[in-house]
Amino acid sequence: METHIHSAVQNYATARPATRPDPLSGESSHGLGTVAKDFAATLQQGETAAMDAMTGDADPHALVQALAQTELAVETAVTVRNKVVEAYQEILRMPV
Repeated sequence: METHIHSAVQNYATARPATRPDPLSGESSHGLGTVAKDFAATLQQGETAAMDAMTGDADPHALVQALAQTELAVETAVTVRNKVVEAYQEILRMPV
């Protein structure tokens, strides 16, 4: 029985916490950072297309497509924000 306890203690001590990403797996590149970069890139493309349209250098179809993608990205971000706020408010309403 002593060996099982000693082994369990060693395994517990060497296990990484679940909240810390594994540096060897490469999973740290995924997640909210990537989503934020993609969102910023989509907004930048929409702004570039709009500025090109104002100067007369843009294709109307490219402008409409860029603006539709930007609108979808903003709507998605607002929906995610609303869900996060709703979850936070639900947590605040929980009895302690």
